[in-house]
Amino acid sequence: MKNTMNLEFSSLSSNESFARVTVAAFVSQLDPTMDELTEIKTVVSEAVTNSIIHGYNNQLDQKIHISCTLNDDVVELEIRDEGIGIDNIEEAKQPLYTSKPELERSGMGFTIMENFMDKVEINSAPGHGTTVKLIKHFKKSKTLCN
Repeated sequence: MKNTMNLEFSSLSSNESFARVTVAAFVSQLDPTMDELTEIKTVVSEAVTNSIIHGYNNQLDQKIHISCTLNDDVVELEIRDEGIGIDNIEEAKQPLYTSKPELERSGMGFTIMENFMDKVEINSAPGHGTTVKLIKHFKKSKTLCN
């Protein structure tokens, strides 16, 4: 089974929960465990929040794009912004690193994504935005037959 969903929404912090719930509802077709669903919701929240705060510097009227593909037991997510981009991806991936210390950010977004997903790819260029690709293999659920 292959199924795809695309979503575009304004870069408002209030839309972070909308994105998280929408992706979770779409992914629920694969019958994930509660832990798997929580992990998906968390990484979507982290990536969308990064786009809003870091990519767009909280500018309104910008767009965030999410595509989600379900293929058998695999979820592929792409979360993309057209913001300022990341100068040094390796530095940004370091635990506790934040480009916004004045906002008391924890700097754990990419670390959380890497811990919850099987694969994380970050493509970014200054002035051209950032795309975060996330892949998660779900455990096949075992159905009991009577």
